[in-house]
Amino acid sequence: MSEVYRTHVVQAPTIADVAEIADSYGFTFEQHELMEYQEEIKSSLKMFDKLEDFVEPQLPVIYPRTPGWAPKNEENPHNAWCWRCDIKGSSDGKLAGKTIAIKDNIPIAGVPLRNGSRLFDGYTPDYDATVITKILGEGGCIIGKSTCENCCVSCGSCTSVNGPVTNPYDTTRMTGGSSTGSAVLVSVGAVDMALGTDQGGSIRSPASSCGIVGLKPTFGLVPYTGILSLESTFDNVGPMTKTVYDCALLLEVLAGYDDGVDPRQPRDLVVPEYTKQLSRDLNGIKIGVVKEGFGTSSSDKDVDDIVRQAARQFTKTGASVDEISIPMHSVGGTIRRGILLQGAVSTFSRGFNYGSKGFHPTSLFDSIHHSFKSRPNDAPVRVKQNMLAGEYLNRNYGGMIYAKCKNLAIELGKKYDASLNDYDALVMPTLTRQSPQFPQKNVSLKDLNTALHNNVSNLGGFNITGHPAITINTGNKVDGLPVGMMIVGKHFDESTVLKVAYAYEQLDK
Repeated sequence: MSEVYRTHVVQAPTIADVAEIADSYGFTFEQHELMEYQEEIKSSLKMFDKLEDFVEPQLPVIYPRTPGWAPKNEENPHNAWCWRCDIKGSSDGKLAGKTIAIKDNIPIAGVPLRNGSRLFDGYTPDYDATVITKILGEGGCIIGKSTCENCCVSCGSCTSVNGPVTNPYDTTRMTGGSSTGSAVLVSVGAVDMALGTDQGGSIRSPASSCGIVGLKPTFGLVPYTGILSLESTFDNVGPMTKTVYDCALLLEVLAGYDDGVDPRQPRDLVVPEYTKQLSRDLNGIKIGVVKEGFGTSSSDKDVDDIVRQAARQFTKTGASVDEISIPMHSVGGTIRRGILLQGAVSTFSRGFNYGSKGFHPTSLFDSIHHSFKSRPNDAPVRVKQNMLAGEYLNRNYGGMIYAKCKNLAIELGKKYDASLNDYDALVMPTLTRQSPQFPQKNVSLKDLNTALHNNVSNLGGFNITGHPAITINTGNKVDGLPVGMMIVGKHFDESTVLKVAYAYEQLDK
C-alpha cells in the first residue's frame, strides 16, 4: 500500500493529551517541556506502524458452525441459557454423543459473547478458546452458552443482564455463582456436561447449590487460553457434571499443556486417564476434616452436621477420618480479596490477561477498552466497587497490600501442603449455608453484597493456593436445597480427589 494512504496504527497524542496524563501522575512541566515530550512520544509511536506488515497468530477455529439463536422462553424455564447453538465436533472421541453447555465468559468463534454484561454488547469472538477446540476434537456437541453473573463477580444468580437464574430445587432462591446457568442446565438434565470458571468459588458454589459435581482443577492443569480473566494468577476453568465419572471424563479431555500459549501451565504436565483410576475402595486413604471449615460466623449448624456425618461415611470405604486444624484457612478469602481488588483494576482498565505471557485476543482487548470508555456505567455495581477500592489502594498504598496478600498466599499454601503431607484429602462444607432467596429490587449495596457472598468463606483460599477442589452432593438437604461437601487434594493429584469423591458417590449403590 502506498505510504500516502497508509494510516498510523497509533495516532499521535496532542499537547492536551500529554498534559492530562502528566497531571494524573503528578508530574509538573513547563509548556516547552510538554512540547518536547509530545514530539518524542509522537516520533516513538511511529515504530508501531511496522506491525501492520505482520499477521498475528490466532487460536484455531476448526469445526463449522452458525451463530445460533436466542433461546425461547419455553425452552428456558430457569433462564439458564443465554444463547443457543448447535456445534458438532469430531464424529468420534471420548465425548461422542455428549451435549455440553459453555459458560458465557468462554469465547466460541462466531457466537455472541456477553459475559453477563451490557459491556460486551455487540462482541462476537473471532477465535475458539482452547477448551472449546479440545471438546469438539473429542466428539462433544456444544448446544449453547449458559448464563453467568455480570462480569463473573458475583456468587449469587441475580446480576446477569440476562436476568436472574432460578434454583431448580426452589425457584425463590439463587443458584450460587458465577457459573450459574451451567450448574442449572446440568442439574435439570438439559445437557450432559458444562464448563464453568472459578476464581473464587464460581464452579463450586452453584454446583453445590444445584446438587451436581463441580471441579476447580489444580491451577494450570487445564489451559485457560483465550478465556476472559479476572486475575491471571488464579484463573481456572473446569467441568460441571451430574456424576463423578463424567467429571473425570471431561477433565481427561480438558487437561494438558497448551503449547506454551498459556503461561499458567507447567511444561511437564502429565494427564492420566482419570476414569480408570476411580474406585470404591479407599483402603489406606487418610481424610482430614478441617475444623476451621465449620462453625464460622456464616455457618448453618444443619449444614455443618450433614457434612460431618457425610465425612464419617468414608470409613465404610476403608478410609480413615480425623478432624484436623488449619487455623490460617479462616483468612483464605480475605487474602484472595486483597489480590483480586488490585488485580481487577488492571484487568478491567487495561485488558484481560494484561501483563502476562501467552495468547492475547486483540478483538477482546479492543472491545472491553471501548466499552469502558464509551459506557462505563454499564459496569455492574460489583465491578464498580472493586475498581474504586482497588484504585484507592493503588493510590494510597501502591502495591503493598497486593504484595502482602501474594506472600500470605504462599504461606497459606504451605499450611495446606503440610496437612496434605499427612492426609490424602481434606474435607469441609462447600457452602457454609444455603443459597439465599433473591434480594429485593433496589436493595442497598451492603445488603446485596451480603446476599451474594455470605456463604463462600471456604472457597477462595484454594483459588490463591492452586489446590484442586471438588464439590459433590452429600445426598441430604437443608431448606430444600442440596448440601455440598468439598474435597481438596494435593497439586495435580486430581486422581485422588476424584477417587475419594467417586467412592462417596457409590456408597449404598
